[in-house]
Amino acid sequence: MPIYQIILVIAVVILVLSLLLNLLFSPITWIIIAILVIYSFIRRYLYEKQLKEYNERIEKEIAEKKAAYQSGQAYRNGSDDVIDVNERYLAFLFKEVLDIDVKLPIQRITWQEAMDRFGSDKPDMRFGMELHDVSDIVKDCGFGVFTGALENGGSVRGINAEGQGAMPRKKIDKLVEFAKGYGAKGLAYIAIHEDGSWKSSFSKFMTEEQMEALIKAMDGQAGDLLLFAADRNKIVWNVLGALRLELAKQMDLLDKNEYRFVWVTEFPLLEWSEEENRFTAMHHPFTMLMEEDLPLLDTDPGKVRAKAYDIVLNGNEIGGGSVRIHQDDIQERMFEALGFTKEAAHEQFGFLLDAFKYGVPPHAGLAYGLDRLVMLMAKQDSIRDVIAFPKVKDASCLMTESPSVVSEQQLEELGLETAKEETTEE
Repeated sequence: MPIYQIILVIAVVILVLSLLLNLLFSPITWIIIAILVIYSFIRRYLYEKQLKEYNERIEKEIAEKKAAYQSGQAYRNGSDDVIDVNERYLAFLFKEVLDIDVKLPIQRITWQEAMDRFGSDKPDMRFGMELHDVSDIVKDCGFGVFTGALENGGSVRGINAEGQGAMPRKKIDKLVEFAKGYGAKGLAYIAIHEDGSWKSSFSKFMTEEQMEALIKAMDGQAGDLLLFAADRNKIVWNVLGALRLELAKQMDLLDKNEYRFVWVTEFPLLEWSEEENRFTAMHHPFTMLMEEDLPLLDTDPGKVRAKAYDIVLNGNEIGGGSVRIHQDDIQERMFEALGFTKEAAHEQFGFLLDAFKYGVPPHAGLAYGLDRLVMLMAKQDSIRDVIAFPKVKDASCLMTESPSVVSEQQLEELGLETAKEETTEE
């Protein structure tokens, strides 16, 4: 009940008591009643004003969201309700705990855009140094590393470490070794001197015009260091994505006081496994696909996009979720794409497929890695700094002395038996 109504009730009670006690004509009674009535009307005015302002604010937010959807900025695929709720949750959490305002709606980019621009599906948006695809620039050059990668269906991409053109050769060599740890065979570079001249590891294989076109495509300026990777897209993304973060650390570009959220959406539904020689689910086999991609499930499974979404903060995935499949025919087609026969699918997941026959409502969700979120809010570098009882490097717990010896009785209850490790004598 609004407070102005409570005050009016009090005024009526006083009036009734005055009648009962024969104080109706007392000046004090009328003064009190008059004050209460006037105050209640003032409160009512303020209440209605606040209600109006609140409604106007909500209508404005709805209009802004609607405009975002219509302009293509929103992710209109059935997951918007989940994303909207979690955006408001994060905004409330950061305001309540850190007194930081999170601007809504949070930026959204597709998985493809994240990989092309940042080489990562959990991009750190606090700094630039984005990837440049220079495949078209170098496709006719004489550098075999570049042309060989393109002939094998890969790409040539680079990043611009602005102001690092004077980096010593030993430090560049360390970056090359760093890149090799992520699958690169090597790392090509162009160091642009302050006078505009350059030093490069591959300039002898290219004409001056090709070098100038390459530097222009990379937005290279005097004093910049341009680094290139050439291979299959997955390797190039991994290498340059990791190198981008390493350079950011070296250049002190990562501000722990800055919080940059981004939603990454439209992940690939499937990814090819070289080991199993088949497609596997990137998230899990129950993720719903984009309806318009349904025909591709039979013809080009690798291009099918999923209704999956991750919330990323400063280069860390703090939460992820998806819309789930709720139709038995689509679920069966999904299993077929994963290489399951109909019999094998029913043998392993029959309980789920049978449940679909009784009607499953559309459903979606999101789960957080709260320890990682707390780590970022506390400005720590490791989740071990915010976990109450963290494990040490060998995964043991010092507090509970776990793992430890299990009694024979416990093993018997679980139906387990141990075997001595066989050792070979030399």
